[in-house]
Formats: sequence, C-alpha cells, structure tokens
Amino acid sequence: MSAAALRAGRTRAARRPGTLTVWRWELRKLRSQKRTYLGLGLSMVFPLILVLSFHFQHPRHQGNIFATYVTQSGLATPVLCLFWQSAFLYPLIAALVAGDIVAAEDGHGTLKTILTRSVDRTQVLAGKLLAVATYTVVAMYLSAATATVAGVASWGFRRVITFSGSTVSAPKGLLLVFAAYGVYLIPLLALASIGVLLSAATRNSAAAVVGTLAVPLVMALVSLIPGLGGANPYLLPTEFNNWQGLLRTPTDWAPIGHSAWVCALYAVPALGAAALVFLRRDVAGG
Repeated sequence: MSAAALRAGRTRAARRPGTLTVWRWELRKLRSQKRTYLGLGLSMVFPLILVLSFHFQHPRHQGNIFATYVTQSGLATPVLCLFWQSAFLYPLIAALVAGDIVAAEDGHGTLKTILTRSVDRTQVLAGKLLAVATYTVVAMYLSAATATVAGVASWGFRRVITFSGSTVSAPKGLLLVFAAYGVYLIPLLALASIGVLLSAATRNSAAAVVGTLAVPLVMALVSLIPGLGGANPYLLPTEFNNWQGLLRTPTDWAPIGHSAWVCALYAVPALGAAALVFLRRDVAGG
C-alpha cells in the first residue's frame, strides 16, 4: 500500500465520528419521533390522573400503606405511581423506543445508508444504546418529578411513611423517592436491552415493542406454574419491586444487590446478541 493511501486512510479514520457524536445524532432522531413524546407524555399523564382521582374520591386500598397515606403527604404520590405502574406502564414507555431504535431504520430504509457511511457499526450501536438509556432515564425521572410536584402542590411537603410503618423527614423522603426510581431503572434498563435485541433481530418496530412487553408478562405466568415457584426471585417482574427495599427502616439492601446481578444476567447476553445481529447485518441485502 502506498504512503498516499495510508495517509488517506488515517485522514478518514481521524474524521470518523465518535460514539458521543453518534449518540447526539440518535438523540436528535428521538426528538423528531412521535413515539418519543408519546412515552414522555404517558410518564407525566398518569401521575396527574392519580392526583385528580384522589381529589375527587379517596378510595381505600387495603394492604397499600401509601394509598392510605397519600393525602397526608405529597411525597407519597410518586411512590404510589411507582408501585402501581412498575409492572406495565413504565415497561411500555421504555419499550416504545427500545423496540423501535433499530427497526425504525429498517422500516424507513435508512439503516443501509448509515452502515455504508464512514461510521463504525459498533459506534452506531453504542450510540443507539446510549440514546435508549437516556430516554428511559429521562422518562422515569420526568414521571417522578411530575408526581412529586403534583403531590406536594396538593398535599404539602411533609414527612412520609415507609413500608416499615415508620416516618422520615420530608427532605430525606424526597431523596429516597428519587433513589427508588434509580433502583427501579436497573430492571427497566435490562428490559430495554431485550427490546433493543428484538428491534435488531425482528426488523419490525411493532413486533419488537409487543415482544418486549410480553417478556415480563410471560415471566409472571411462569411464576404461577406449580413447581416453578423457585424461579420467581430470578424473574424480571420480581426485580421490578426490589426498589421497595429503600423505603424500609432500616434500609433493606439485599433485594437491591440481588436486582443488580440478576438484571445483569438479562442485559449482558441481550446486548451481546444485539451486537452480534447488528454487526453481522447484511448491508447489501438491506
């Protein structure tokens, strides 16, 4: 190879966009898609509906201490949102983008163009994964912030009760609420990783979104099968509830640590398989 060719190759490599640049590209794409705003809208609407429902009627919910306590402290509202929507609504919000992030490129015929540019495929996939994670984190904390503001505006910034029946000060309660959403993000991001795999493998947004939602539903059914109850601690529906360890006195760290390594067992293979599918994608064939 001639010296000129080597210099040209180095110049192209130097000009190749980095992962952070691809990440910004992906975020700009998300800002132009309706499903992004649908997910963010859902994350805000439910807390507002919840607050309004308690204004008009205060139903009794046996066994849920926060539903009983919600009108006594605004900080109970985001906890109640997480308690009620951790199994379906929040997974739906994550699946809307995770299941679409690669498949949409296939549907619009743009993936072939992207992969034939001077952008490394690994960087493209990494940028998409960072975009999915960013969206998921923003959606969850937007929901937490909306619920907190609406709850505090309605019932005040007062001390809040825990699952153990003790009370904590309002500032500490606020910190615990947002930490609980952070813990919940562990299994949610694991589910989003599965969504990215389905998005890359199926090349169909609808199938990937539905498939992502079906994963925890199927696992919940598995846990009901006689003889398979022992698998329950290792299924995602169980991990969706492990944030509750933060809202106990004293803090129960065991389920949180358990959630971290169990969710890694789901996320790492899913991301590895997604990378394998994406990096081996036949560009010439579409």
